[in-house]
Amino acid sequence: MKALNKSRKSFSGGATQIAGRDDLPAFEAQRRAYEIAFGSIVFQVSRLMCKFGILKLLQENREGLNYGSIIEKTGLRKYAVQVLMEASLFIGTVKKKEDRFFLAKTGWFLLKDEQVRISMNFNHDINYLGMYDLERSLLTGKPEGLKTLGPWERIYEGLGSMNASARKSWFDFDIYHSDHAFSEALEILFADPLCRPCKILDIGGNIGRWAVQCVKYDPDVQVTILDIPEQIELLKKHLIENQCMSGRERIHAVEGDLLKHETTIPAGFDVIWMSQFLDCFSKENIVSILRKTSAVMSGNSRLYIMETLWDRQRFQTASFCLTQISLYFTAMANGESKMYHTADLVQCIESAGLKVETIHDHLGGYHTLICCRKKN
Repeated sequence: MKALNKSRKSFSGGATQIAGRDDLPAFEAQRRAYEIAFGSIVFQVSRLMCKFGILKLLQENREGLNYGSIIEKTGLRKYAVQVLMEASLFIGTVKKKEDRFFLAKTGWFLLKDEQVRISMNFNHDINYLGMYDLERSLLTGKPEGLKTLGPWERIYEGLGSMNASARKSWFDFDIYHSDHAFSEALEILFADPLCRPCKILDIGGNIGRWAVQCVKYDPDVQVTILDIPEQIELLKKHLIENQCMSGRERIHAVEGDLLKHETTIPAGFDVIWMSQFLDCFSKENIVSILRKTSAVMSGNSRLYIMETLWDRQRFQTASFCLTQISLYFTAMANGESKMYHTADLVQCIESAGLKVETIHDHLGGYHTLICCRKKN
């Protein structure tokens, strides 16, 4: 575990050092309590300020706009503009001087930060209605809120038949939080002197975005994606739609649900890859999946796990987002998984007969890449 210990010492994650502090003045703590109590309203007001284009208008008109100008430019009725602007003043997305409104700093981030926009769409289209049943999900261990999207046991089974708006929001969120890390991960993986990958098994490969990056990066690599049937159908559709893509013929697919006892993992691969996969399972299921993985690994093969671990983030905002995303898994995705702490994931890895060799932090800003091998 020398490599793991070294990487922990060099990790500069200040986020968890200040998490849980309770040194706010009483009036500020009270204000935050009220913001929580009215959180659902704050969210919808802010979303509509973006959707109706009011924040964009304020950004484009730096001299400010009065009520009449906002009404004229948006076509909204006076009442709608008034209640939205008055609420937004105290939410902090706009500010006012005399009779004119201006864009505030928080409003600028709502408008211009792509990750904020994607997160807002994800929470509105995927989570908002289902979170009403979070309490039941916590008690039953099932995604009780998922029925607001469709009649599936797990959200992954319904991605192909979900309504277009929700599906787009889900994939935008999923893709944003992985694609940004892929280029750095490729350099690490293909530079591994112990295992120059030529055959890669991508477990939980989704629509194949990692596989596509691999075959473009190395002209000799072969990538096989193992996923549930519903996801493999989406993968095949994606490949058909991109028939001119270079290296497409080196991407293969195998159907399998690793939660089923009879499902095994195919052997003979140099590298096994899991990106944002294990956070979709409980710790018990993670250990089971990793044991199946260990069983088909040789002494020279490697397992790479890429996850967003909430304790390894540089900034508290990232840790905040990740710990909130855990409740998406609770109420919507599967009822029992989460965004994990490093210690929890390492415990699962070791319980499955594997050993952590190296840990690389902050890929794409937020991801951690863990390289594992079989124990001697």
